[in-house]
Amino acid sequence: MARPLIILLLAAAGIFIIDQNIKLLFVEGLRYYTDCIDLILVYNKGVAFSMFAFLEEALKWIQIVLLGGVVGYTLWLKKECYILPVGIMVGAGASNVYDRFIHGGVVDYVYWHCGFDFAVFNFADVMIDVAVVWLLILNFKPKFCKN
Repeated sequence: MARPLIILLLAAAGIFIIDQNIKLLFVEGLRYYTDCIDLILVYNKGVAFSMFAFLEEALKWIQIVLLGGVVGYTLWLKKECYILPVGIMVGAGASNVYDRFIHGGVVDYVYWHCGFDFAVFNFADVMIDVAVVWLLILNFKPKFCKN
């Protein structure tokens, strides 16, 4: 049980540290504009596409409970193949929640506007997407999850 927990914590810490350092660049003033992608600073008060912004302060507490539930459920399942993607997801989610405590909203900075306007997002959001796809593959293709 110790090994999976260590892997989960190391993955979470790694993603958290990478994401927070990238965000720090934008909080300190980094901006870059191109024809398709702008690197700008936006504080998102909600979740994806600013949904649930009306929850205000309660949102960060709800997210903490959800992250704790994901970790608890993953450890309860005892499937080691889920540990790394869940660690990535938890690190990214924790980084976004941390932003809510420090900045009052999630620090987003990648704005895609090539052909259509897309939501502004960050590295943590991409890592959450990667982790979710990874977990879906593990669930729908059990041969990839040996234990």
